[in-house]
Amino acid sequence: MNTKRINPATPASQTPQIGRRHVLQGIAAAAVATPYFAWSPRSIADELESDKTPIGLIGAGGMGTGNLNSARKWINLVAIADVDSKRAAAANDRFSEGKADVYDDYRRVIERDDIKVLHIATPDHWHTKPLIEAMLAGKDVYCEKPLTLTIEEGKLIRKVQKQTGRIVQVGTQQRSTFPLFVKAMAIVNEGRLGKIQRVQAAIGGAPTSPSIPVASVPSELNWDRWLGPAPETDYRFLESKGNRPNTNGHYEFRWWYEYSGGKLTDWGAHHVDICNWALKLNGQTDGPIAIGGTAKHPVEFKDGKPVQNDRYNTATSFQFTVDYPGGTQMIIRNDTDNGAMIEGDKGRIFVNRGKLVGQPVDDLKDNPLPDDAISKVYKGLPMEHNERSQHWANFLYCSREGLEPISDVHSHMEMLNVCHLAGISARLGRDLKWDDANEQIVGDDQANAMLGRPYREGYAIEM
Repeated sequence: MNTKRINPATPASQTPQIGRRHVLQGIAAAAVATPYFAWSPRSIADELESDKTPIGLIGAGGMGTGNLNSARKWINLVAIADVDSKRAAAANDRFSEGKADVYDDYRRVIERDDIKVLHIATPDHWHTKPLIEAMLAGKDVYCEKPLTLTIEEGKLIRKVQKQTGRIVQVGTQQRSTFPLFVKAMAIVNEGRLGKIQRVQAAIGGAPTSPSIPVASVPSELNWDRWLGPAPETDYRFLESKGNRPNTNGHYEFRWWYEYSGGKLTDWGAHHVDICNWALKLNGQTDGPIAIGGTAKHPVEFKDGKPVQNDRYNTATSFQFTVDYPGGTQMIIRNDTDNGAMIEGDKGRIFVNRGKLVGQPVDDLKDNPLPDDAISKVYKGLPMEHNERSQHWANFLYCSREGLEPISDVHSHMEMLNVCHLAGISARLGRDLKWDDANEQIVGDDQANAMLGRPYREGYAIEM
């Protein structure tokens, strides 16, 4: 793969002539100078479809298969790794007509020389280890969000990405939703809101569960490998009428701090990301200095740890205030309309997956955005689709051209640190002061100890 970084804005006369992909890149750059749904006759998507990318899938659950469905016309799935043999077989039938190689150990996928691109869609606690090992093995990766379980994992991921130069896209597809979130960012970038004073990420609350009994592990599931770096514990399962079953395994892992951060990282990875993106575009680049608020949990906590292990334990409701230098604040809450509110001294907008509203939006009728406004916030990259399909097209294109994708690991961890700090504050029940330059909690040894977690023996990251 060509790893030379080419500035999309470089004049064609100065661009190295190294193949048809760069010709197409120039065509795409011209296309995005016009409104963002006017594409060139021969698009980057056409290029990807005619030259499908061999890909390996690590984690064949709902997100893994849903993502590949959005990208299926551009990829050739040749290998699948999953600790659940039924899920692996179903993905193989769906995407490869049963022809892909199937493994229960993801390392067998990473070590293959014929695979240069991976998709990691495991539970949250299983993101960092395979991602780092994949980058070190020379692979580009589309990894599901939230990228990490801890702040320390994020430090290591950023270090390895800089060291290896690999292309990593995080699965925050709102960054590729042009009529809503990207348009909102263009409004911010064009100064239509003025200086941002307050942002709010409303992300909804988390469910509770009854006591979930210990159960026999399904024959198709390797429970020890599913736990991986997390502490050894029993498998729990309880049928629930009309809903997903209650369990500490598939899907419901996100309501256990052992494997996730609950809603604070699950949906926080989406809307806190939009709020943080807006702050950066507005020139407010300094990180947070403090976070505080309240949170309600379904179990009692002692020293930041749940005292019960038989039911969901992440925060069900919460409201946090994040302070930034200069008085700007971010609110993270569960109790109002899901979405991101961005307030400046000239106006405010609200955006979610169904609407973009506010007076600055209404004003676009008489004072539209410049034709290149969307392109500017999308890093000048081709924009040929929308939402999840576009997010995949962006990743595959950037992988081929050696460019930074729209959702890179560094911007992702800037905002995910905020989500993790909210989780630590919630579990300890107290406010925190944050040294952003050194990524340390100030004057609180117990809270600082929660910036990382030990990996279970046998599951350390293979550096």
